[in-house]
Amino acid sequence: MTLTTEQALWAKRFRWISLIEGISFLVLLGIAMPLKYIFDLPLMVKYVGWAHGILFIIYIYVVFPTAHKLNWNFSRTFLALVASILPFGPYIFNKNLKKDQKVHL
Repeated sequence: MTLTTEQALWAKRFRWISLIEGISFLVLLGIAMPLKYIFDLPLMVKYVGWAHGILFIIYIYVVFPTAHKLNWNFSRTFLALVASILPFGPYIFNKNLKKDQKVHL
């Protein structure tokens, strides 16, 4: 699929947001949660959780206009939303998006 300049910009923006959101989720699960429950240091969860929450909201907010601009069907939009709640989900979704649309960062 060949993208217009505007579509490529939307795809690139979405990919960056999803990668950052995915990193925040992995940091929350892999670093902050163990610090809270193993080492009794709950403060990290407060700050990383807060940051992840904002990034998650931004991700969800950006999915719908991106889906519209890139002419995603319901299935792809739904998978983008599901990917946001799975560890490594944004990375898998981005890999498929890059392959299907040949968008490079």
